Formats: sequence, C-alpha cells, structure tokens
Amino acid sequence: MNAESSRQARRARAALSRLMEPTDWVGLALVAVAGPVDALRIATGELAAGTALQDELAGVLDRGPGKGSGALLAEALQRWAPRVKDLAPDRDLATIARFGGALLVPGDELWPPALADLQLGAPLCLWVRGSFQAGIAPAGRAVALVGSRDSTGYGNAVAGDLAAGLVQQGCCIVSGGAYGIDAQAHRSALAAAEGPGPATVAVMACGLDRYYPAGNEELLRAVADRGLLIAEVPPGAAPTRWRFLQRNRLIAALAGATVVVEARWRSGALNTAHHAAELGRPVGAVPGSVYSANSAGTHRLLRDGSAVCVTGAAEVAELLGPVDAAAGAENGGWQAQPADHDGLGVEDLLLLDALPVRRGVTAERLAVVAGLPVPRVLAGLGRLEIGSLAVQDATGWRRGRRG
Repeated sequence: MNAESSRQARRARAALSRLMEPTDWVGLALVAVAGPVDALRIATGELAAGTALQDELAGVLDRGPGKGSGALLAEALQRWAPRVKDLAPDRDLATIARFGGALLVPGDELWPPALADLQLGAPLCLWVRGSFQAGIAPAGRAVALVGSRDSTGYGNAVAGDLAAGLVQQGCCIVSGGAYGIDAQAHRSALAAAEGPGPATVAVMACGLDRYYPAGNEELLRAVADRGLLIAEVPPGAAPTRWRFLQRNRLIAALAGATVVVEARWRSGALNTAHHAAELGRPVGAVPGSVYSANSAGTHRLLRDGSAVCVTGAAEVAELLGPVDAAAGAENGGWQAQPADHDGLGVEDLLLLDALPVRRGVTAERLAVVAGLPVPRVLAGLGRLEIGSLAVQDATGWRRGRRG
C-alpha cells in the first residue's frame, strides 16, 4: 500500500469510528469484506453494494446468502444515515493531534497484536494520548485490574497493593479510568512507576478531548502525561452505557490476565471478566467479606469457577507466567512462560486433568473420568489439540504439552 492509499485508509477508519458504534457487526463485517475506503463509500451511500458483496457480508456474519442478505446492509444504512452529515475525519485527526495524540490503525507498528484475538470484534482504530511512542505493553506483561466504582477501603487498599507490586515486577496496569477500583489501580501504578514506557493504560468510553468522569480529571491528566489513554470512539464522542460495556472487551484483550478486585453482584467489572474468559485469558478474583455486598460479584466468579482466588501481586503474576530472571533483560524484566493450564476454562481444565500421559483413551472414557458429556469432551479436545495440549494417536487421546 502506497503512502496515499495508507492515508486514505486511515482517514476512512477515522470516519467510520464516528459513523458506527463499537461492535456494530454489520459495519465491521463490511470493512472486512470491502476494506475501509470502500466500506465508508458504501456506508455513506456514495457507492452501491452489489449482490455478491451482500452475500459475502452475510457469510462473514454466518448468515446464509439469499433474499435476506440484502436486508442486513439495508437496515445498517438506515442506522448510519443520521450520522453521515456529522462526519469530519480531518477535523477529528486535527483535534487528536492538537492534544498530542494520534490515531492507530491495524498494520501500524504500535498496533497491539493482542487485539487480533477479538477477531471480527477488533476495533476499527484506536485514538491514543500519552506515551504511545513507547508502545503499548504486550499482553504478556499487562494485567487488567477492575472493580466497583463505589469501592470500600479494603478494596482500594488491595487494588493499590496489587497495582504497585505488579508495576515493580515490570507489568503494565490496564483499567477503565472510572471511580473506585479503576482509579486506585491507575493511581498506584503511576506512584510505583520508575522505568520507561507507560505503567498504566486507561481505556475510555468517550472521546479523548475530555476527561470522564470529571471527578477523575486530575488523575486522568496524570495518566495522559505519564501513561496512556485509549479510546475507539473519536474526539467529541459522549460516554454512553453501551460504549462502557463495549470498551470492557478492549480492557480484557489488552491484558494477559484480568483481576476483579471488588465487585457487586451485577457489577460491570464482571462483564470485563467474562470477556477475558471468552478470549481464553486467565481471570482472578480477590475474596472479601461474606457480609460485604461489594464482594458478592467476586465471590460469584469464584463459586462459578470462572476465576481463581488471588490475594497478592505474586499470585496475579502467576496468571501471566513465571518470572525468568535470566531472560529478563530481553523482555523488560518479564518473561511470560504460561503453564499448560493457564487460560483454560473449567471444562477444559477437567478434560486436561483426565487425559492420560502415555497411552491414549477414547473420548467416551474421558467423558466418564472428566464427568462431561461426550459432545463437550469432543469440543474440548479440539480446543486442547489446537494448543498442543491434547494429542490423538492410534491408541486414542493422550496429553500433550505447550511448545
């Protein structure tokens, strides 16, 4: 792609980020099929989409081609039409530049490769402010610390200890810039930071021309000065409940592990934990008082088996992988070497434990040992085989090993 084509693609992604809401699946599929420049022309009505493209679009969305495939795009065009008149990508790019920021798009050297795990749900672009020149920490050195906005003194103390301890071990703290646990995680990460590169990343649900919530303005200014602010919506975009929920998937994807420090039964932090689990990333939860409503959500994760219990920075670091002091100099002091069980869900863990080491067994036998239905065993074996944790030979299924 030449310089002009690259500029046009970047400008198109900037425009599309204003036209479409995060995880607008039809819009994301349109970009995947037609590319950002033609996708923008189609989305704004400048270019008509042919039948072949509509069928391909339906295929990407797992909808069969046919009479209904055109309805997907037609409904989306009606949804986008009211925003077409507000598109001004050059203005948005000038605004972010005025704040010392930039727009990152897939293919850029600084684009976080971990976002590829979101597949079709990956953001069209990232608007960034802060120390982005040093790059965003790889997922193997990043931990998401999330929790209640109305945190308790206990939750704040634990979040602060975890953030400081992890930063001192060379990790980057990812959170959402909100009140409570998020704010404490960012604050403690900044206080503990000594080396180069952003020690903390705040993923925002609004445009980076404003600090939201207003009560955290001083903290977010400090993050912008010494850390990194990220958003997938352009300058001027308002924070909405939908955007808060959707930004949680970015928090989970940017981090190698997610820890819920304190959360109520229906806390938004649980949404981040669920995104992390869906991505196959390990999830930790901090236990609290059984009498505290602010710990009901973390206890729920522990009881469901969705998370493991963590009580300190060392235990959180284990979710990423052990420290390898000998190799530390090559990777900023941190060498992520995941154990076989890291990142596995409950059913896959049961299946991994049931696999014999030497002689293989049938899926039916594994179903008995693991206590799972045969169809779930077969699905789990497929996942483990992809990760080299399960191997099939003439005797049946036996245990493999990562790497």
